[in-house]
Amino acid sequence: MANLYLRELHVHPVKSVAGTAPAEAAVEPWGLAGDRRWALADAGGAVVTQRQQPRLALAVARPAEGGGVTLSAPGMAELAVEVPAPGPLEPVLLFGKKVETVRAADAAADWFSEYLGVPVRLVHLDDPAVRRPVDPAYALPGETVSLADGYPLLLTTLASLDALNALIAQGDHLQEGPLPMNRFRPNLVVAGAEPWAEDGWGRLAIGDAVFRGARECSRCIVTTTDQSTAQRGREPLATLARHRRIGKSLAFGRQLVPVRPGTVRVGDEVRVLG
Repeated sequence: MANLYLRELHVHPVKSVAGTAPAEAAVEPWGLAGDRRWALADAGGAVVTQRQQPRLALAVARPAEGGGVTLSAPGMAELAVEVPAPGPLEPVLLFGKKVETVRAADAAADWFSEYLGVPVRLVHLDDPAVRRPVDPAYALPGETVSLADGYPLLLTTLASLDALNALIAQGDHLQEGPLPMNRFRPNLVVAGAEPWAEDGWGRLAIGDAVFRGARECSRCIVTTTDQSTAQRGREPLATLARHRRIGKSLAFGRQLVPVRPGTVRVGDEVRVLG
């Protein structure tokens, strides 16, 4: 496990929308600063992701001053969205569970509704310290998460992606590979590991931050969406189903919870502590 280092950092300000790859990022108790603090909700209040709207892959959200975002997408004029002022809380449903949020300006709802062709609104998670607990089956008391699927951060490794692509090349859908890492929308990408080594990482340090490995990451249909075209295929789920079943999960990557916040930088050594 020598010579492990952080190869890439990714922040996705709006859930299921493309984000940015900064050189460094602050680690907060609920995830990277600015990561997945915004999401879309439909008319019934359910959070909308690439599961329902694969074209979200082609939209981009860049962090802006004060926690806002700047939105861009094919055929759309760029739009700056500020963090909404404190106001009435608006519940949305994320995987069937209620999360209190604050609605963004109507201009953001109009922008995304025009782009997707269906009515949606943009909401903001105003207080991630209290709004949404981590799954209690894998959490310690008091741990919370942003609007990410379930855990504050997702870590993947280049070696595991190489191993997965080698398996895809042996299967029935080899024309779909090799897959890029952006299919998996990670926060942290580590180089120098052995394939699948991250499955056993219980505790690790990067920069001056320390993380607890909560569990494997169970993958969904979003991974079959080409992030540059929004077209769907069969991989990697077909290959994960054959080779990477862990319990009920088709697993790729490791879910992390910060134990000690800090700052992480591309090039930082990754130290496995247990």
